[in-house]
Amino acid sequence: MKLTLKVWRQAGPKAQGKIVDYPVSDVSEDMSFLEMLDVLNDDLVRKGDEPIAFDHDCREGICGTCSLFINGEAHGPGRGITTCQLHMRKFKDGDTIYVEPWRAKGFPVIKDLVTNRSSFDRIQAAGGFVSVNTSGNLVDGNAVPIPKQDADKAMDAAACIGCGACVATCPNGSAMLFVAAKVSQFSLLPQGRPEAKRRALAMVEQMDKEGFGNCSNTGACEIECPKEISLEHIARLNREYLVATVTKE
Repeated sequence: MKLTLKVWRQAGPKAQGKIVDYPVSDVSEDMSFLEMLDVLNDDLVRKGDEPIAFDHDCREGICGTCSLFINGEAHGPGRGITTCQLHMRKFKDGDTIYVEPWRAKGFPVIKDLVTNRSSFDRIQAAGGFVSVNTSGNLVDGNAVPIPKQDADKAMDAAACIGCGACVATCPNGSAMLFVAAKVSQFSLLPQGRPEAKRRALAMVEQMDKEGFGNCSNTGACEIECPKEISLEHIARLNREYLVATVTKE
């Protein structure tokens, strides 16, 4: 398979970036998208050129660091997958593929396809902790029975890997789906209720500080989310935030 890649190259955070064309040949349809980029980088290094910087870690769809915008879609064509799970069989011989980093104020470009997503870490840190003892001695964590329906919904929310596809896809650059997932995974469980109000207020406040936009319910975030996090969690976050706002001391 022969392809033409149009890749965003940017030397640093303050440098002016541009799209650069790269021909790639001998691409197997069984390669993952990242393996194809490895082949391209190997060729660039052999020629003495600067390889393309991109993030990756587990390559198993768990960590979310491989996040790329491919042909205008977060993580590329296909649903419920990350970039590392995207295989070249999704493309055709002779295709032209645009590869860009996430585009959002809260995710500044570090180099080429690598963005700084530490804003998500700060939002999570603002959420804090649960006071119920859930490690070591598990008595407190297991003492309260939880309806399976609530446990399942909490697990669905906890599946969020913080890749940022929701932000990159949203026309407003909103991080609401991410924040909603992190709030929901605790708010649905009794162990998360003691800090629920403080958590909702603090995480939304930090989200706004990071420069993310407002949610306008377009639904693009749910469609592109590799873990298929539901918009239902945004509705829950809105309820949690409203209750916390009107009842705070």
